[in-house]
This record gives sequence, structure tokens and C-alpha cells, in this order.
Amino acid sequence: MTTGTLLVLAALASGCAKEEPVSRVAGGDPERGRLLVQQYQCAACHFIPEVQGPNGDAGPSLQSMGRLSYIAGSIPNQPENMIRFLQNPPAVKPGTLMPALGITDDEARHMAAFMYSLK
Repeated sequence: MTTGTLLVLAALASGCAKEEPVSRVAGGDPERGRLLVQQYQCAACHFIPEVQGPNGDAGPSLQSMGRLSYIAGSIPNQPENMIRFLQNPPAVKPGTLMPALGITDDEARHMAAFMYSLK
């Protein structure tokens, strides 16, 4: 094999290594967020992959939340908006049926990181 062929093969092989997903939310831990989503029983109203619960249908499916352009249909899907919405949905979107559950800033950061992992 030529040196050029070996370099190409090495470059291709390096792309095969499994990398840890990078969180879109600074300081957010997606796995910790998944556990919090389960703890707050979000699956009582939403279908959420990887979260145990009744997979309710009172709220929208969160299956692809990380790819959506908007939160709750009209709020730009950006980390700070997601964090604020998780902490106090009625304050961010008046009229929403999603209640404020007393989620702390730290908890919302982790939960948002998990939401962005759902693609």
C-alpha cells in the first residue's frame, strides 16, 4: 500500500470511533436529565423515548424534540428558552396546559440537555 492509501484508511478508521454526544446545553448532562424527566413523571402526559411511564398523549410526543424548530409550537427551540419553559411553562407560554412543577435552574439545564438528545 502507498502512504496516501494508508493515510486515507487511517482517516476513515478514525471516524468510526464512538464519540460521546456533545450537549447543546452548557453544563447539562443528558443522562441526569433523563432521570429527572422520569422523576418528574413527564411521561404521564408525553411520549418520551427512554423514559419509563404511561406514555401519555395529553401533551405532544417529545420523540424528536432535539430536531424541532419550536418549543410548544411557537417558542424558538434554543437552550435558554427550553430551560425557561421547563421551569415555568405558563409564564413563557400563557394558556399552556403544562404546569409549573418547581423545577430548579440546574434540573432544567439537565432536562433540556436530555431533550436535545432526542432526535
